[in-house]
Amino acid sequence: MSTNEALLTLEGWYTYHDFRKINWEKWKKATPEERNAAVDELQGLLKAWDANEQEQAGSTAVYSILGHKADLVFMFLRPTMQELDAIKTAFNKTKFADFTEVDYSYVSVVELSNYVHNPGEDPKSNPHVRERLYPTLPKWEHICFYPMNKKRDGQDNWYMLTMQERAEMMRSHGMIGRKYAGKVKQIIGGSVGFDDWEWGVTLFANDPLEFKHIVYEMRFDEVSARYGEFGNFLVGNRVTAESLQAMLQV
Repeated sequence: MSTNEALLTLEGWYTYHDFRKINWEKWKKATPEERNAAVDELQGLLKAWDANEQEQAGSTAVYSILGHKADLVFMFLRPTMQELDAIKTAFNKTKFADFTEVDYSYVSVVELSNYVHNPGEDPKSNPHVRERLYPTLPKWEHICFYPMNKKRDGQDNWYMLTMQERAEMMRSHGMIGRKYAGKVKQIIGGSVGFDDWEWGVTLFANDPLEFKHIVYEMRFDEVSARYGEFGNFLVGNRVTAESLQAMLQV
């Protein structure tokens, strides 16, 4: 194989981000009975998703989104794409879905880059690796999602670098991330062949300023400064059954 060989990656659960806008005009025009029925159905789904997480058969997070891009995001981790499809279909059949519009969605699979590979070892037998590939999404107060690519532009072509060059840069990049351990939780979704970008990055934090700090600091690292391309950023606040009820109160 050439010196710019493909990286071995490890994959875990499949991920689906479902960004929704609420048709507030339609919602306000609905009768109290119609709104209550819609909320009850949604609360039923929330309970089912929570039960799935308790059984360690996946994980779910629900957040409100600031700005004009969306009102809510439902993030799902499941073992198969069929399960994600079933979740999407079940949601779309609810009365609540009738009051929403799909503004954006993203499909990927939890991915770990394995620049250091020991032949003969099964990395998924490592509990730490398994925890990162099959995570329980943290119930932290804030979420930030953005898609990204590595450049393929003239001299700035990530995929023409040697494995050693990429490994050295990613090691430096990773050291910045480690400074935010306990402050920022990161889920990397590999989406090559699945969606329009190559990765979808989801960050969780209890202090939203940590999103600004970590992204800004990483801008100065060569991996981002020279080779990174980024899509829209979406940021928001955690939704609970109680806060969802208050949000939808008319």
